[in-house]
Amino acid sequence: MIKQFLICCLLFFVQYSYSQEKDSKKIKSPVDSLTTDLNEKGVAIDIAQVEKKEINPLAPSKAAFYSAVLPGLGQVYNKRYWKVPLAWGAVGGCIAGYSFNNTQYNRFREAFKRRRAGFIDEDFSFFSDTALQDAQERFQTDRDLFLLLTIVAYALNIVDTNVDAHLKQYNVDEDLSLDFKPYFELNQITQIPNYGIAMTIKF
Repeated sequence: MIKQFLICCLLFFVQYSYSQEKDSKKIKSPVDSLTTDLNEKGVAIDIAQVEKKEINPLAPSKAAFYSAVLPGLGQVYNKRYWKVPLAWGAVGGCIAGYSFNNTQYNRFREAFKRRRAGFIDEDFSFFSDTALQDAQERFQTDRDLFLLLTIVAYALNIVDTNVDAHLKQYNVDEDLSLDFKPYFELNQITQIPNYGIAMTIKF
């Protein structure tokens, strides 16, 4: 009888010790709020082990400099390759418009000067003096306008690369998304189903 009682006590003590050891393993060590942070799932992570994105303070200046040297080169530096055709199209189109209107202005201006000197060119024989002067002034106005647009497009090309380089360094989360999902909700009072589309923006 005594042996059976001792065996039962021994088994109970072993079982109790084992359960205490399992419970002690479940207890987490206290979290230091100065060296840890919580991720999106609420789990503590070590801030020191998190890989931080290196910030280059000279990147915006380099991007702007490259765009000033050659439009589109700053976009390549920022790895925004899809913007290169836009930069070339904007600046190149304005330069082409300026060149065309400047050529026409010089042609009509020379024809007008020769007409006033008493010479008649065959290419402009059907133009009157007033028509030559009006065409000259119109092409001059368009030429000056395209010159202004060229300067604006060139400046915007530089500003775009500078701002883009700044924003890239502040974009710490690459998982930026805009999602549309259908949803269904049943009105608990009228029992009428409601259908719609939910828009989710993740920053």
